[in-house]
Amino acid sequence: MNQDILNKIRNFSKERDWDQFHSGENLAKALIIEAAELLELYQWKQETEKVQELKEELADVFLYAIMIADCYGFEIDKIIMEKLKKNEEKYPVKKAYGNSKKYNEY
Repeated sequence: MNQDILNKIRNFSKERDWDQFHSGENLAKALIIEAAELLELYQWKQETEKVQELKEELADVFLYAIMIADCYGFEIDKIIMEKLKKNEEKYPVKKAYGNSKKYNEY
């Protein structure tokens, strides 16, 4: 994770005395709310034309995900690489290629 970005996020919250509200539970709730706002851009259509709003909602989702990881002391790069490795094992190319089934369905 880019340390400058992480520090900027931390400072933004600290300057506003918002850390007191940033429990794991509250951050997870906020992430889901922001994800719903992202999804709302696609309501009743296959694609959104609101590209700027899409960027902003996606950034909000990323911000809260980063804050959750930081709250628990997780190294973002490390947990992503661990999950990708696990997914590679669950979804081998020979079985998963072009297939949308869940790993336990093939």
